[in-house]
Amino acid sequence: MANLTIKQLRYFDALAQHGHFGRAADACAISQPALSMRIKELEEELGTPLVERGPRQLRLTPFGEDFVAKAREVLRGVDELGDLARAAKGRLAGRLRIGVIPTIAPYLLPAIIGRLSLEHDDLDIHVRESLTSKLITELHEGRLDTAILALPISEPAFTEVALFEEDFVLVRPPEDADKPVPDREGLREMRLLLLEEGHCFRDQALSFCNIQSALPRETLDGSSLSTLVQMVGSGIGVTLIPEMAVPVETRATDVSVARFPEPQPTRTIGMIWRRTSPLAGQLREVAEVVRAAAMAGRPANAA
Repeated sequence: MANLTIKQLRYFDALAQHGHFGRAADACAISQPALSMRIKELEEELGTPLVERGPRQLRLTPFGEDFVAKAREVLRGVDELGDLARAAKGRLAGRLRIGVIPTIAPYLLPAIIGRLSLEHDDLDIHVRESLTSKLITELHEGRLDTAILALPISEPAFTEVALFEEDFVLVRPPEDADKPVPDREGLREMRLLLLEEGHCFRDQALSFCNIQSALPRETLDGSSLSTLVQMVGSGIGVTLIPEMAVPVETRATDVSVARFPEPQPTRTIGMIWRRTSPLAGQLREVAEVVRAAAMAGRPANAA
């Protein structure tokens, strides 16, 4: 057991995450045979198998499940030692792993990365786009430093910093442009196109319309805001999108965009990170950069 290395733990963590030797090897920037050899060596050192190797799939053994959980605690501690050293320098530098949800990433990330790179040229930014639930898991496990998403998250383990409020707008076919904008009751009678299950934006739209997700509805679901807008352009229904997405998603699709009457549907965009993170001070600086990037890109009539 004395010969276990941090690199072995990282290789096995990657294998557990990806469930595939090839994808895990790519993530670790080594060859698949090399990764397989390292995992085999780790199993020999431990004296018991970590994975079940099937012809088409790979799964962790019960011991492997327990082992990866402990390995991630060790890796998180190692990463926090590095964070502690970076924090001691008193400035933003080195690796910064940012998670972003899909209804923010395409619209805000370019401005955020541009500003961070300009103001902190020693920063090595890594971005992970995923659903809120996955970002929270990766933050807990120490695989991300921070995440930009819709608040509240309401988890005691995280610091939450609200950055700005954003309205939702109605996207409908161009021939409906002169019609009155429906209120939430009116939307319930329409074919409302929404993102797939798992997206927090879907839940926010349903909440505004006072629709329970489990109830059958006259609807179609899409995998992205772009898909929803294109479906509206084809005359299939109407949808809600966040205001930051309007310039990108309506640029090449013939649709009409309208604001809702009061009370308008909104969401709060913010950043979260672990309360125990040594980088808390630097992450507050990042939060201000994100806020500035968002404010710079908002339309003049935004609240």
